[in-house]
Amino acid sequence: MPETLLGALGPFLVPVALLLGLLIGSFLNVVIYRLPRMLDKQWRTECRLVLADELNAADSPASKHTAEAQEGSEAPFNLVTPPSTCPACGHQIRPWENIPVLSYLLLKGKCSSCKSPISIRYPIVETVTALLSAVVAWQIGPQPALFPALILTWCLISLTLIDADTQLLPDTITLPVLWLGLLINTQGLFTDLESAVWGATAGYLSLWSIYWLFKLLTGKEGMGYGDFKLLAALGAWMGWQMLPLIILLSSLVGAVVGIVMIMAMGRDRQIPIPFGPYLAAAGWIALLWGHEIVAAWLGRGPVAGGF
Repeated sequence: MPETLLGALGPFLVPVALLLGLLIGSFLNVVIYRLPRMLDKQWRTECRLVLADELNAADSPASKHTAEAQEGSEAPFNLVTPPSTCPACGHQIRPWENIPVLSYLLLKGKCSSCKSPISIRYPIVETVTALLSAVVAWQIGPQPALFPALILTWCLISLTLIDADTQLLPDTITLPVLWLGLLINTQGLFTDLESAVWGATAGYLSLWSIYWLFKLLTGKEGMGYGDFKLLAALGAWMGWQMLPLIILLSSLVGAVVGIVMIMAMGRDRQIPIPFGPYLAAAGWIALLWGHEIVAAWLGRGPVAGGF
């Protein structure tokens, strides 16, 4: 976003970010719901084709053609197609029924056709996205770093909820975020390029090392590869200097939440708790206030590079 446009927005920057966040939040609801299902569909299709290849090698040439025919006959399913519908009755959501937050309130949280309840999660995601976008605009102000910071915020929201739902951190989000962090830091928006490269490397290898050490000691997997990639992406955005803070914050919050869920809510301690949401939250905090937190911890004055 050009600096002249940012400067022209002036006092309207935060309200504009709030409104933009509402609109983006509505789209994030689609991403959070559909992307895991798109990946699952893709994996199943690939599995069918692999199995068809094996059967074809065993003198069953019709099997692969059958698998390909099944793939071609399936209706398109992506972030655009098919249009959003009510899961209970199939009613297609009309434009006026898809206004962020407002439509939910006007419809009283129910489908206009069958009156089935609409999940409260949809307006919550839209509201949270709007509020976090406004905080980013308020904290960073009319600077070139603003729009990239908003993009990172929106991606972290999506990853948080996808991981909470499925315990997956899709490469289709984490890897572009990683490369985008390196790209924008060629201009030094958040840190210098050397720190960004070392941040991506150290972010990945730190959790990768912990993963293998834990697996060698216990024979179990303590986390997924998506966590490595997410921390690498955060390192690419903020540099290696922020990694200790991100790891400390995410581990502390994750431990507290995990203990509360086990002690107060009776959660089975054998059920894995996704680590991605805590990494995402810690990364977002470090993005906006990391330099101030580190400076306060070390008892120093303001650190260069903070907003």
